[in-house]
Amino acid sequence: MNLTVFGATGGIGQEIVRQALTAGHQVTAVVRDPARLPVTGTGLEVFRADVTDPEALRPAVTGRDAVLSGLGARSRKDAGVAARLTRTVLRAMEAEGTRRLLVVSAAPLGPAPERDSPLDRAVRGLVSAILKDVYDDLREMEAELARSAVDWTSVRPPRLQDKPLTGRYRTVVGGTPAKGRFIGRADVAHAMLAMADEPGTVKQGVGVAY
Repeated sequence: MNLTVFGATGGIGQEIVRQALTAGHQVTAVVRDPARLPVTGTGLEVFRADVTDPEALRPAVTGRDAVLSGLGARSRKDAGVAARLTRTVLRAMEAEGTRRLLVVSAAPLGPAPERDSPLDRAVRGLVSAILKDVYDDLREMEAELARSAVDWTSVRPPRLQDKPLTGRYRTVVGGTPAKGRFIGRADVAHAMLAMADEPGTVKQGVGVAY
């Protein structure tokens, strides 16, 4: 596939780029600072652009089979970034007629899993209260997706970890994996790439966790 990756210098974004290249895909990595992208390889194009300008992004998304985004707040002070930058990506994609978009969201935006334990409910409520600004940003991002004309998928992981790719994770279309408290960034990237050509995930939130 011919893919474009936004947020390519972030933890999940770098994993998407690395795994996509290993799988033989053509990858355009959109970055503000190419020096922050350590990934190299045949099939990689590094596209330097202002991610706040939809016109500047149009060449990066035209003719692509899918666009994958790891854009989002890295801390509470960055709340608002996900919705704002995803809106820009959507405008560029709609202008170019590019259809497929996968983004990273968060597990608390999905429904509570069946047979959720009291402890898990309590932890989820506490985390949602502490990170309210971040999750409100992600809710607005998902609202932007729903209003758009693209074939979107919102991938909703729980707490992220830095660990090697395992490939042993669960996904629930329209739901949240029970007792899914953690997942590695590499496995989130793997799941996103697997969903890129999966019709059953279009216009759906997908929970992913161990």
